[in-house]
Order: sequence, then structure tokens, then C-alpha cells
Amino acid sequence: MSGLVLAAVAAPFGRDMEACFRTIERVLGEARVCGARLVVLPEAALGGYVESLHVDEEAQAPPALDPEGPELRRIAELAGELTVCVGFAEDGGDGIVHNVAACVSGDGLLGLHRKVHLPLSEGRTTTPGDELAAFDTPVGRIGMLVCYDKAFPEAARTLALDGAQILTFLSAWPCSRTNAAERLQDDRQWRLAELWDRSRAAENQVVVASANQTGRFGSLRFLGGARIVGPGGDPLAWTGTQPGLALARVDVAATVARARRSMAPIRDRRPDVYRLSEPLVV
Repeated sequence: MSGLVLAAVAAPFGRDMEACFRTIERVLGEARVCGARLVVLPEAALGGYVESLHVDEEAQAPPALDPEGPELRRIAELAGELTVCVGFAEDGGDGIVHNVAACVSGDGLLGLHRKVHLPLSEGRTTTPGDELAAFDTPVGRIGMLVCYDKAFPEAARTLALDGAQILTFLSAWPCSRTNAAERLQDDRQWRLAELWDRSRAAENQVVVASANQTGRFGSLRFLGGARIVGPGGDPLAWTGTQPGLALARVDVAATVARARRSMAPIRDRRPDVYRLSEPLVV
């Protein structure tokens, strides 16, 4: 069969780095058996996320790693022939920590994205990035976003205009704190996360591979809900709230080209009338 098998991961990750590596090694093994070429792991898969996003609760920064250091080299070795996107905290020097997504293969680091949009009090522990760029990989041109970044259509559009045909979203997306639903799939944050996955795919006519953490960490309860979304906004594969792999075979170039044959929002834009840099009036 033609096409590329994409895998988006739902799994828990905490501070125990060796436990993180064991989970990643197991997940990559499962994905490899299924024929995957691209595997997208969640945000903060190396060392865990913050324990809380609220100023009235304590939160420690995850361990800050060097992208050229042994941890990412170990991920590259585990990746081998796979292309793998993984999230962690980056040591930016001088006390600066970025929440990042790295893309690696057995050949090493292919791309790095520093999370641009920080929700709630995440800025207590990390500094936002200031760049959005796509990059080439063995499986095609990719753009990466981290969690809250996907809520901003401008971010995904920037990557699509830079040639990305696959967008990877790495999240540690929790359920609602103020109005949590008894069933996670009824939670408003589940609906938002799914809506933004599907919207970013449809409005840019690209393939989205969206990963998310599961389980509890600190005061947060993560939703799971990894999914692969086609360029028409239709989910092609998905997980529930428990750990698992969303797997789909997609002929990315052909599928994107077919989606853009008729109505194509990314082609039919009118940037001459948009006022994206204007301040918000409330």
C-alpha cells in the first residue's frame, strides 16, 4: 500500500527520566511494528510538564535539557529510521528555559520549535519563543506547534505558508479546572482541543498529527485524545482518554493536492484586507 503511516501518541510522562525513556522505547517499538514512519510524542515527554498552571498552586520547572545533549541523542538512537517529534524543556542559558518540540531521526536533530504562546501561568517557569518555521524531514516538510500554540490560526497558517504539509501538535492538554466534566470526552477542553486540531487541518488543508499526555500530574488531569486529521478536517484515527496510538496511512502530497483542487482557503486568502497586527479592542 502507498502512503505514509503516521502515529500520534497518547501517554503519561513524569519527572522520572528513565521511566520516560522506557515509555518512549515501548511506544516507538509498537509504532514500528505498525509500519509508522512518523511518530509524534506529547509535550514534555522528557521530564514531564509543570504540576499546575495556576498562580495559587506550586509548580516546578521540568529538568532543562540541551538539545545537543545525551537525552536527545538517545531519542535519535531509539528513532533509527523513524522520524520522531518529542517535547521537553530546553536549557536556553542564563536561566532561560523554553518549552520545546524537537524532531529527530537516527541522523540527529532535524528541527526545533520553541513554544510561542504560554497559557495561564506557564510563564512562571518558561520563556516564550519568537519564531515559526517549517523544515524538511525524511517524511516531508513539517511544522511543529506545542499545545496552546494550536489555538492560534496564525501560527498554523504561518507554517503552512512555509510549505508544511504535515503539522504536528505536541500537547499536555488538561481538562477544565473550573468546570470539569465527569467523563473526559464531555469536558469543554476536550471539545476545544479536538476543534482546533480539525480546524487547523481544514483551514490550511494539511494533515495534522496531534499527540497529548494522559493521566494525572500535580493538580492537572490530562485528556489524552491523540488524533490524525486529514486536510478536510476529518479525523482519520484517534485514541480515547487512555494511553494508545492513533495510526493512519496517508499519501500526504496527493491528499493535500486533492483537497486544494477546488475551494482552497490557503490559496484564496486576501492578506491585503487583513489587520492581524492591530491591537485587540475589547
